[in-house]
Amino acid sequence: MEALRPSGRTIYFFGALGGLLFGYDTGVISGALLFIPDDFKLTPFLQGAIVAGLLLGAMIGAGFAGRLSDRIGRRNLIIAAAVIFTVGALLAALAPTVEVLIAARFIIGLAVGSAALVVPLYLAEIAPTEIRGAIASLNQLMIVVGILAAFLVNAILASSGDWRLMLGLAAVPSLILLVGMLFMPETPRYLVHSGDEDSARQVIEDLPGDERPDERVEEIHEIEQHEENDTGLRGLLDAKWVCPALLVAVGLAAFQQFVGINTIIYYAPTTLTNVGFGKTSAIYANLIIGAVNVAMTVIAIKIIDRVGRKPMLYAGVVGMVGSLLVLGISLSVLPSPHSPSDPAAIITLSCLGTFIASFAATWGPVVWVMIPEVLPLSVRGTAMGVAVFANWAANFVVSQTFPVLISAVGAGAVFLGYAVLGILAGLFVKASVTETKGRSLEEIEADLQSATGVRRRGARAPRAAAVSR
Repeated sequence: MEALRPSGRTIYFFGALGGLLFGYDTGVISGALLFIPDDFKLTPFLQGAIVAGLLLGAMIGAGFAGRLSDRIGRRNLIIAAAVIFTVGALLAALAPTVEVLIAARFIIGLAVGSAALVVPLYLAEIAPTEIRGAIASLNQLMIVVGILAAFLVNAILASSGDWRLMLGLAAVPSLILLVGMLFMPETPRYLVHSGDEDSARQVIEDLPGDERPDERVEEIHEIEQHEENDTGLRGLLDAKWVCPALLVAVGLAAFQQFVGINTIIYYAPTTLTNVGFGKTSAIYANLIIGAVNVAMTVIAIKIIDRVGRKPMLYAGVVGMVGSLLVLGISLSVLPSPHSPSDPAAIITLSCLGTFIASFAATWGPVVWVMIPEVLPLSVRGTAMGVAVFANWAANFVVSQTFPVLISAVGAGAVFLGYAVLGILAGLFVKASVTETKGRSLEEIEADLQSATGVRRRGARAPRAAAVSR
């Protein structure tokens, strides 16, 4: 179907809507797991498999989505992900056995991994330069809104324990995404990449901003022309100048998970019940964490194009490490809590809240903005596949080891360990990450070529203002 000409806001909304499904399907399981044992006899292994099924699917989906986005386009891959989301959600809701439920979660994971890659890629490539940070951050906003929606649905359905409805409701936004994306345009950069420069000019002209279509198409085309031999996996392996960008993308993606964010998203109700909260009160307390997540993401969107990426990453490290240190020390030295009013219980809820606030205002949106920014056009989809695969692999490691580590060494030591990883994340940012605020994707790419000493003949030089480290 030929794409119509919707407004910029409509394009950004539907482009980011896949993030909501990402958030909902990853967040809803925290409440559903409390009630699935009512229908299926679950061993600890099967409980872990229900969570891990989505993560394994996401790893595979991310691994293939990058190459697919380069072959079939960003828009078409979002449409395909919407179909997979719908099928997986309905299958999970109707699952007659736990094995079918695990398979359904794996199918959903394929869509989650694809969305984790293609949604920020689509938004970064279609947004005007001057507001690219804010527009690309919409992905993270939709993710946290999806997580909050999942927590809210869990709370509403907690009295009935209807876990099937919890999981099946994801089909509603996935159908909206499927229909909406049929009318959205492809990104200008992919259109130039595929040889359709006229359509690329039309998309740039229809979007808000002061970019001149002919100049921008020429800029994209010039970068593309000078990289024509560096496509796909060959470009990642052979183009020496791509390696630093890939290192930054993979490092940011992995550290985003190694700081422990999904120990909160997946296990917050479990953590709270372990410090004296009842099941129902833990689910309602989780709503507070979800609301903080959304509010701080909104703040991040408002400031990211003014403050810059690196200062926000540094601020996030300070907030997250501080929260983890207080949490780890309190759980190590204070008496075991037995009610929500005990000091350790209050400190735990407070630290979970400050951690999620610090992450949501910084590392949550900034990482998904920066990954497509630092990767070159000719291998952007494939390289993002590598980075997002690393993100989900790190997610899998953290999520699967968290309960084991809690049992083996105690919660205090585990959270102190995540604090150490947070410090390492800050050191990585200082050593490897460059500022990208206010620069077009093509300028960032030209600067990368120049910085690595591999300038293409005739390639456009970066602007005089060097990217600061």
